[in-house]
Amino acid sequence: MYSFSQLGVISELCQHSEVGKLLPSALYVHISALPCLDPLLQSYEQIAKFAREQQNINIVKFSTDKLKISYLYYPDFDSDPHPALQASIVVDLKTLETSYRDYRNSDNPPILHRKETFVTRDYPLYEQFAALTRREQALGLLSNTTAIGTRLLWEQRLELRGVELQGHSLILHPERCSSATPRIERHKAAIARTELSRPVRLALEANLFSPETTFFDYGCGYGGDISCINKLGYSSTGWDPHYSPDTPRIAADIVNLGYVINVIEDTKERREALIKAWELTRQVLIVSAQVLISDRTKGQIAYGDGVVTRRNTFQKYYEQEELKIYIEQVLGLEAIPVALGIYFVFQDPSQAQSFRASRYRSRATTPKIRVPSKRFEDYQELLTPLMNFISDRGRLPVKSEIPQESQLLAEFHSFKRAFQVILQATDALEWEAIAQKRREDLLVYFALSKFSYRPKLADLKPQIQEDIKALFGSYKQAIGCADQMLFSVGNLDIIAQCCQKSEVGHKLPNSLTIHVSSLESLNPLLRLYEGCASRTIGRMDSANVIKFHTKAPKISYYFYPDFDSKAHPTLSASMQIDLRDLQAIYTDYDGDYDPPVLHQKDTLVTCDYPHYAKFAKLSDREQDWGLLDNWHEIKRLQGWQKCLIEHCATIDKHQLRWSKDADPYKLKLLRSAISKKRANSKNFFNT
Repeated sequence: MYSFSQLGVISELCQHSEVGKLLPSALYVHISALPCLDPLLQSYEQIAKFAREQQNINIVKFSTDKLKISYLYYPDFDSDPHPALQASIVVDLKTLETSYRDYRNSDNPPILHRKETFVTRDYPLYEQFAALTRREQALGLLSNTTAIGTRLLWEQRLELRGVELQGHSLILHPERCSSATPRIERHKAAIARTELSRPVRLALEANLFSPETTFFDYGCGYGGDISCINKLGYSSTGWDPHYSPDTPRIAADIVNLGYVINVIEDTKERREALIKAWELTRQVLIVSAQVLISDRTKGQIAYGDGVVTRRNTFQKYYEQEELKIYIEQVLGLEAIPVALGIYFVFQDPSQAQSFRASRYRSRATTPKIRVPSKRFEDYQELLTPLMNFISDRGRLPVKSEIPQESQLLAEFHSFKRAFQVILQATDALEWEAIAQKRREDLLVYFALSKFSYRPKLADLKPQIQEDIKALFGSYKQAIGCADQMLFSVGNLDIIAQCCQKSEVGHKLPNSLTIHVSSLESLNPLLRLYEGCASRTIGRMDSANVIKFHTKAPKISYYFYPDFDSKAHPTLSASMQIDLRDLQAIYTDYDGDYDPPVLHQKDTLVTCDYPHYAKFAKLSDREQDWGLLDNWHEIKRLQGWQKCLIEHCATIDKHQLRWSKDADPYKLKLLRSAISKKRANSKNFFNT
C-alpha cells in the first residue's frame, strides 16, 4: 500500500496534470480521461479499482492531502449542464476500507460546474461544455464557488441574476432579477489619470509617434491622456459625451478608443463608437477593452451581454480572442494585439506589416573591433554608420538607404568593398550570425502571418523587400521556409527536443521556463511556438517569465513584480493559453497566503543579463547548502520559509548567510554536512 512519504509524489503529479479539474485538495477526472493521466497516477488508481467495479461511477477524485481516492456518480453528466451527485465511494489506500454515501434522496445534493475541465478536449461534448462555462463566467455566475456548490444555492444564484438554463444554453431575463437593475451611468466609468494609460504608453514605446504626430482621444473621460501627450510636445485633443461634449471631433494621425466599447451597453451604439473613431483615424487606431479574468464579475448583475457594476456602470468583459474578432468584423481590417485587451489597427497595410515584423526583430550587437588594421582605423568614423546598418538589417544597404552613401561610394566605390575593410578588423562569423538572426526574425514573422493576412510582397515596405531579397533570394523562398517551420511547430515531439536542447531556461521533463528577455535567443521554432499565443491575445500585462509546455500545446505567462530585486520573488499573476482554442486561464495570486516562489533565476536568463552573475552565485550556494534538494516542498512561500529555518539560513539582497540566532550544535552539523557533500562531489569529478 501507499505511505504518507509517497503522498507528496502523488500530490505533485496531480498539481501538474494536464487533465482534470484541480482544486486545492483534490484532482477530479472523468473516467474517460484516466488513460491520459501520468502512468504513476494510473497505477495509483488501479489499487482502488475494485471499488468502482462494484458501482456505476464516472468521476474519479484523487485527494492530494490524504491517501484516498473517491469514485463519484453523476448519472446525467452529459445531458444536465450542472449534474447532481447521486452516489460516492471513498477508498482509504492505507487500509483499503471503503465508505459509501447515497445522495438520491437529498433535497440539496452537490452539483458540478465547468464540466469541460473533467474531460479531454476530444470528448464529444467538450466544446458545448466549454461554451457554457465561458458564458457563465462572463456573467459572473461562477464567482465565489463556495456559494454555488449545491443545487439550491445554484438555483438561488440563477434567480438572483435573472438567468435561466435551457439545456446548455443561457437565457437572460433582467426583469426577473431579485433586485431591480439600476440606471446605467456610463460617465462613472471614467478614471482620473496623472500618467499615460497603458494603451497610449504602448503606442509611444512602439515609436508610433513622430514630432509631427497628432493625437485624438475618442471618449477621453477626464482627459488625462490628452494632458500627458500635450506635455510630451504632441498636438493632442479629445472628445467625451459627458465631460467634453462640445469639443469638435477632428481627424488625427493616432486615435485612442481607450476602454470605451466595454462600457456601452447598447450593442448598436457600441459598434457606432468603434466606426466613428476609425473614421477620424489617419494612421493608427488604438482600441482597448476590459478582458475576462477571474473574479472581475463577482457580485455584479447580469445585463445584456455584460454586467452592471456596483457603481451603476456597465461592463462588457470580452474574452481575449473575442475582442480581436469583434474589431476585425466591424472594421474589416486586422487588429494587431499589443497586450492583453489592447489592439492597434493601421490604415496603411504596409505600416501594419512593418509594425508586426518589428515585434519579432531580435536585438543585435555590432561586432567588436578585434584586429584593427591601419586602413580600418583611417576610415573608422566613415565606416561606423555602415556597420550599424548591417547590424540592424543583416545585409548591405542599397541605394539611398544610408545618409553617408555618397562619401562611402566616393572612397570605396561600393558598399561591398567598404565591408571588406570592416572584415579586416572584425570577426566574419559574428556578421554571419547577425544575418542568420535576421533570417530567423523574418521566418517567425512570415510563419505567424499565415494565421491572419499574409502580405503580398508589394504590401511590404521597400526596406523589408530588400531584406527578403538579400537574406532569402526571393519572397517565394522565404514563404516556403516559413511554412515548413510552421508545420514543424505543430509537432510537440520537436518542440520538446528544442526545449531540452535550449542553452537557456529552466528545464523540466514537460516544460521549459525562461525570462522574457531570453525569448529572442531561443531556437526560432520556440519563438514561433510562443508567437502562436501572443500574436492573437498578446502577453499578459507585465509578464516577465514564459513557460513552454511540451506535453500539451500551451504557453504560460507569469508576472513576478520583484524579479530583479528579490532573491526569490513570489508570483503575482499567471495566464495560461491553450493553443488549440486560444482559451486563456488567468490566476491572480495577490493576497495569497502561500503563493508560488521562484528559484534559480540564473537559469531563466542569458549570461549577458545584467544580474546573471549575482543570480548564479546565489543558486550555487543554495545548491551547496542543500536548500534546493526537495523541490516539491519549496515551490511555495511557506515551504521555502520553512526550509530556510530548518537550514539556519537567511537571504538578504541575494546574499546567503547563517542565521545569527542559530543553535551552535545544529549549525555545526549543517556545516559538516555541507563539507561532506563538497568532498563527495570533488571525488566524483576526480574519478
